[in-house]
Amino acid sequence: MNSSKNMTFLSSNFSITDWNSIESYFNHLNEMPLTTEDELNKFLLYKSELETAIDEDQAWRYIHVNIDTRDEGAKKAFEFFIDEIEPKVESWFNKIDKKLAVSAAMKVFEKKHIIPARSLKKNIEIFREENLSIFAELQKEEQEYGSNISEMTVIINEKVYTLKQATELLQENDRSFREQVYKNILAKRVEKSESFNELLSSMLRKRYKIAVNAGYKNYRDYQHYNLGRFDYTVEDIQDFHQAIILEVNPLVDDIMQHRKRKLDVDRLKPWDLQVDIEGKAPLRPFTTTTILKENAKECFSSISSDFGDIFSLLDKENLLDLDSRIGKAPGGFNYPLHKSNRSFIFMNATGSMDDFETLMHEGGHAFHALYCKHWPLIDYKNTPAEVAELASMSMELISMEHWEQVLKDTSELKRAKRMLLEGAIIILPWIAAVDKFQHWLYTNPEHTHHERNLAWTRIYKEFSSPIIDWEGVEEAFVFSWQRQLHIFEMPFYYIEYAFAQLGAIAIWKHYKENPDLTLNQYKNFMKKGYSLTIQEIYKEAGIEFSFSKEYLGELIGFIKKELDRLY
Repeated sequence: MNSSKNMTFLSSNFSITDWNSIESYFNHLNEMPLTTEDELNKFLLYKSELETAIDEDQAWRYIHVNIDTRDEGAKKAFEFFIDEIEPKVESWFNKIDKKLAVSAAMKVFEKKHIIPARSLKKNIEIFREENLSIFAELQKEEQEYGSNISEMTVIINEKVYTLKQATELLQENDRSFREQVYKNILAKRVEKSESFNELLSSMLRKRYKIAVNAGYKNYRDYQHYNLGRFDYTVEDIQDFHQAIILEVNPLVDDIMQHRKRKLDVDRLKPWDLQVDIEGKAPLRPFTTTTILKENAKECFSSISSDFGDIFSLLDKENLLDLDSRIGKAPGGFNYPLHKSNRSFIFMNATGSMDDFETLMHEGGHAFHALYCKHWPLIDYKNTPAEVAELASMSMELISMEHWEQVLKDTSELKRAKRMLLEGAIIILPWIAAVDKFQHWLYTNPEHTHHERNLAWTRIYKEFSSPIIDWEGVEEAFVFSWQRQLHIFEMPFYYIEYAFAQLGAIAIWKHYKENPDLTLNQYKNFMKKGYSLTIQEIYKEAGIEFSFSKEYLGELIGFIKKELDRLY
């Protein structure tokens, strides 16, 4: 791709075919002098160039194995990288980081590059050579979860559906049909539940060993530090769990009670949660991914012309894979391609309004990545989750002010906005439950599958609405944690969505009051990359990084008023 930045260290035909194809670059870095500031700058640029190229090579292998989980060639290429390349890469970068840490240039590095220096010290502290092979094994198991989900299908009225496609049918108005769909999906999940329990148990054992090898008593504490959570503690997160119960759960109960009343049902069942409360047909803002892309471009352009231009560029260069199909991994993601100064958006669209919102979310990530392209070092482009998700979740809410480009009918527009705001609130207790469950998982590493299911049931009861009646489908409650791919693939990367959701609500509130100023602040914080602390970056966005009970209550009060206008 000719959009790659000019390379000064790597050869023009750089390619990772085997370890020998890149080893010489590490040797070169290791032999570079590190005494003066000029030598430091050259060393950092060369190191960043190598890291960026390796990251992008791995990115494409990951993308290809997710696009088609049945592609054996893609699987072999991905596994070759994690078995033969990544362990050596990690070992060498640790060696090079240590070289910098003990060099005469380290003081200059700490002064000029405060945030990267903090991360470098963390990486050196937790690195253990014996963990590299365990990381490789874990990556294969993480792919196994996605592969298993992608192959799960259900038959409804003699037609085969992926789980994602079947879930969309829960928006249909025929209640008995919804119940049938829900129970078909549940039967498939129950059928696979023990295998997913076994898979997680295997992962838990490996993650516990990683933590112990690094000198930690449990993986929870190890991962808190590994994720670079320098700005808040485990105890802060636990306080946040409780704040959600106190401040958010009552509003969720109100939303569910309103739904129950509008649907005029004696008991609100799990298959009643996605259907329209007015009995209207499901919102279908697009029928093909071509229309989805056209609608998205129009919406992004109405917010800011450069957002539309970036999205068009990604589409033109075939960096969007949006449709749902059998054999495609579940979920959605944006993968930054920093060497090319591009991003790849992956999702499973089936025609729903939720899919459109997902594309707004992933678009926010893509804009963030390209707004960071001016940074010469990759350290400043790789933002922490609390910052990355602020860009994406804010774009969801900001875009809502421009949905008239997509939904011409005012009643449909009002309905879509209500659905998004309800979803933004309903998701918070779920996030907290998943996070609290992971705290339990990793601080009780010797538990059985039965104890695990009991723990989830107990924890989820704290956060779920009692208005929902699970009688007859209790297994759906007990195994519901298995729906969350983050538990398998990205342990503890989830609570950040809740932090960022609060920030996004605050940004949206400001956008409604002063769109021009807020949009400038939004762009400015994205341009900062990871050059500041999380608190400082949120300040650039015109908001505060806080998840206190008081701040949470203030934002929930604002959302409640907005919802009242939409009911």
